[in-house]
Amino acid sequence: MNFNRRQFIAANAALGGLLWLNQLPFPAAARTISTDKAALQVSHFPNALYAFVWRNWGLVPLDRMANTVGATPAQLQSIASFMGLGDAPKVTAEQWERSYLTVIRRNWHLLPKSQLQVLMGWDEAQLEFTLKEDDFFYIKLGSLKPACPPVYYNQLSVLDEKTKISFMQLLKASFPEGLPTEQMPYFQFVNELSAPFTDAKGKSTESIQAGFSPRIAYPYFALFGDPLLDPEIDSYPDAYLERLAASGVDSIWMHIVLSKLTPFPWDPSISTHWEHRLTNLKALTERVRKHGIGIYLYLNEPRHQPEAFFEKYPDLRGQGTALCTSHPAVQQYLEGSIALIVERAPQLAGFFSITASENPTHCWSHGQGDKCPRCALLGPEKVISTLNNLYTKGINRGYASAVASGKGDVADGRPKLIIWDWGWRDDWAAGIIPELTTDHTLLMSVSEWELEIERGGVRSKVGEYSISAIGPGPRARRHWEIAKRHGLKTMAKIQANNSWEIGAVPYIPAVYNVAKHIDQLRKEGIAGIMLSWTLGGYPSPNLEVVSLMGSDRNLPADDAIRTVARRRFGSAADAIVGAWRDVSTHFSKFPYHISVVYNAPLQCGPANLLWSEPTDYKATMVGLPYDDVTSWRAIYPPSVFAGLLREIGEAFAEIIRRLDDDCTKLNLNQTEQKAVRLERNIIETISIHYQSIANQVDFITLRDQLPDAESDRARVKRALSEVLSREIRLARRMAALQTSDSRLGYEASNQYFYTSADLYEKVLNCTELLNKWAAEM
Repeated sequence: MNFNRRQFIAANAALGGLLWLNQLPFPAAARTISTDKAALQVSHFPNALYAFVWRNWGLVPLDRMANTVGATPAQLQSIASFMGLGDAPKVTAEQWERSYLTVIRRNWHLLPKSQLQVLMGWDEAQLEFTLKEDDFFYIKLGSLKPACPPVYYNQLSVLDEKTKISFMQLLKASFPEGLPTEQMPYFQFVNELSAPFTDAKGKSTESIQAGFSPRIAYPYFALFGDPLLDPEIDSYPDAYLERLAASGVDSIWMHIVLSKLTPFPWDPSISTHWEHRLTNLKALTERVRKHGIGIYLYLNEPRHQPEAFFEKYPDLRGQGTALCTSHPAVQQYLEGSIALIVERAPQLAGFFSITASENPTHCWSHGQGDKCPRCALLGPEKVISTLNNLYTKGINRGYASAVASGKGDVADGRPKLIIWDWGWRDDWAAGIIPELTTDHTLLMSVSEWELEIERGGVRSKVGEYSISAIGPGPRARRHWEIAKRHGLKTMAKIQANNSWEIGAVPYIPAVYNVAKHIDQLRKEGIAGIMLSWTLGGYPSPNLEVVSLMGSDRNLPADDAIRTVARRRFGSAADAIVGAWRDVSTHFSKFPYHISVVYNAPLQCGPANLLWSEPTDYKATMVGLPYDDVTSWRAIYPPSVFAGLLREIGEAFAEIIRRLDDDCTKLNLNQTEQKAVRLERNIIETISIHYQSIANQVDFITLRDQLPDAESDRARVKRALSEVLSREIRLARRMAALQTSDSRLGYEASNQYFYTSADLYEKVLNCTELLNKWAAEM
């Protein structure tokens, strides 16, 4: 069965919160970029060329921009100057390498595929790989490429006088004092986190090692797609690793594609540079070990293949486009590839596997193995346990070879396998877990899954990615109990720093929620914790609290929190602790639902554009929310959804006011002042995002009333004008925050969700709509 997005949401609800959203099958390569829907046109720019210059200024090197639209750099500089953008900022090579997802996303509705490739400097294969393998970026973009006409300088550069005057008036009305040009460099936080680190007060190797282990996080600014190919862009600077270790992290994880890291026997061409990647992995594992940190590799294997592959190797086909993992040749490939990795990089900490989600990786990975003649007889339990045991065999074989060869240093102990039950149906777990090899193996469950919650009078269950709901939940407890009975150690996957409730901040300062979660996990007897998915690798107070409470199982949560606050904020500790307590209380009111965290504009907040007419585009997973309020709010009535977010946003604004008042009464030194400022930036960003989403719901509700308003039309337009004015204020304030704090709006697997240019564009967007409806009143 081919599910569409609505059917996945329905299936998720029917399964009591089981997340099948990421199981959307990726289209075959030839069909990856479809263009069957017209792109959205923005009326607040004179035309697409001017939008192109605005959105790429300072993000894309000027010569690349010029080459893409057939212009000279001077010609584009002239357009930028006309719009008040100033001289072209220098785009460093490292900035370019770290912002390619941001660039693609902001041009998705502007450029056709051919020009997008020119802008990126990529061929079709590299674009396809990025869309497919960079954490399912194509799904985040809606699984379609909007149809865009070409954007060429010689066709669009000349404006008629009326259009020119109209746009200049819009700019003047939007920015009476001129467009702000002050901007902290993008990714400045990389430099700050990479600077020499000496502040490790109160940390000892003995206390760190005594807690949960492993304690795994995803590095805050690691490249996701193919990080081992180009080590010149350092995702793991030594000083950053020291900061992570001082925050209590003992492991990091890395996304890999097995056929890129080891030879793919049926088509060696797709494994080009595998030895180079493997050499880089060995060097990286050795370097991070010096900081007391291990590396875990993410296994979502074997990856599915295009139809052309199965025309050549029909016997290897499983269900759909999956390789059949019950076929001896596929089993030999998997075991041999894992063995090769461990043999070449024996200081690897281990692997973690996802075997029933995301890519179609075996015949039962999407619950349809009854269509495979081999796997139908075996059933999902046998297929999934066998696949994980193959990984274990490969690890054992590779480690034995490394020890026997005596080549290089071998880590203390064989690499571990963490088996994640993500996506397993509940009636599978009891059959899978007893069949798993227990040596150096841990079973991991999402802690908060299946928690029952009530928000705004609406009852539901939690899936994952929640700091507002505090685990563990029934599902994790059931699976851990089965694992313990059969000799398996257990792990919890949580979100200690942030979640998709808002991933655009380095961490959510709901520290008391995190501490309560850890306190409850201490009672479960789990061995280790996965602290985050891709979001959540910032060296934060949250991580330190987790470390302290894990290393001393009797330490009260409040004591751990106050210890961390004193170390980080000095004289402002009591004020910060009070703010953390209030943030935790109000954050627990978040209108959680898996569709909310995936689809609502939680990540882009006030940067999400408003449209005078419905767009007919569906919100995408943490990507492009459009105006799809139905998907944003999921099970919540619009008034409840908007009301809860507004309540939290306004409560956070009040927390900031109290924090500012408290700190003005204290004699803080410069270091303490900076620490408080950075903390309040995060709280204010969350406040702005949530208030903006409430505004957007109000706007869309009012907009959709307009066609039938008739005698009440003037009142509706006045209400729209009030919403637009609020959005302009929030966009301006968010731009001021982001231009002074480069962490805001960023997340590792999505890069910048928005830039100051997007926020200034939102001001243009809202001002144009204000003018439109004011003229009609």
